[in-house]
Amino acid sequence: MGTAAGSAFDTETLRRGIEGQTATTLLSLYADDAELRVVDHNTQPSHPKVLRGRDEIAEMLEDVYSRDMTHKLEECIIQGDRVAYCESCEYPDGVRVLADSMITLRDGKIVRQTLIQAWDE
Repeated sequence: MGTAAGSAFDTETLRRGIEGQTATTLLSLYADDAELRVVDHNTQPSHPKVLRGRDEIAEMLEDVYSRDMTHKLEECIIQGDRVAYCESCEYPDGVRVLADSMITLRDGKIVRQTLIQAWDE
């Protein structure tokens, strides 16, 4: 992986942030006015959780990446100003989480992200 032609978005930074569980590294990929929509069992499509701005996004990233679990970037595809990636996670007790994201970029930074996640229950 690497930087897509014509894009400042670096998938290696994404990988380091996810697999190194570094919220600060991940936050560096977001524009100040970014919006993140989260859809899952608790926040379904008609009422997604919406985080606006780097401060709200940082709070969520710090919570997720401070947990005792592993994270792996499974796949990442960049096409123009769009990014799609899949992340798999596992807690020590074996509970697994799968999260897919669709992203829109502006000047190489994330401005919109929709994250759909599911976990073992």
